[in-house]
Amino acid sequence: MAKTNKGRKDLDSYNIKGTNKTVRVGDCVLMRPSDSDKPPYVARIEKIEADHRNNVKVKVRWYYRPEESMGGRRQFHGAKELFLSDHYDVQSAHTIEGKCVVHSFKNYTKLENVGAEDYFCRFEYKAATGGFTPDRVAVYCKCEMPYNPDDLMVQCEGCKDWFHPNCMNMTIEQAKKLEHFLCSDCSSEDDGKQSMNGFPVSPNSEPKVETKRRKR
Repeated sequence: MAKTNKGRKDLDSYNIKGTNKTVRVGDCVLMRPSDSDKPPYVARIEKIEADHRNNVKVKVRWYYRPEESMGGRRQFHGAKELFLSDHYDVQSAHTIEGKCVVHSFKNYTKLENVGAEDYFCRFEYKAATGGFTPDRVAVYCKCEMPYNPDDLMVQCEGCKDWFHPNCMNMTIEQAKKLEHFLCSDCSSEDDGKQSMNGFPVSPNSEPKVETKRRKR
């Protein structure tokens, strides 16, 4: 442990009070909100230090939920989506309630089961301006919306774009039975060669490969 100024010392780790879990710099944690009706805050630990009385503080970088951002929650935001902000803070380590995992967007879409402690991040967020990095992402379907990993989408075998069943006038149940799918534009060019029997897929799945829906 390296000593720092004012009688403080850097710690390698901290044992979460009341648990057998240990957190280290770089870990993501759930932190107790001031309002007990709100979900826990999510942060990434940047530094752990103790003062001369052994009071432990953590420097954190906050993740924002979509509803906490200036633009608010939008249709394409996933239920477990977070934005890595440029908002740093110092908090008492006693406010840490538990650990969590913030996955990359790509890794999150590959999870077969999403646990309570699983989140994902695909944007960095500037708290003062409301800006995002990247400021553009790929869009899909007729509605031209970014991919929401909570939504089922089907891929057109013609144009290779991905579509929401609702945008194609299908129910989710019908979409789940699709083995082959052509969007309305491609089917008009190809005499509508569609057959029923099938697999749920998503933009991060390989075409023609059966995938499982993630379970919560």
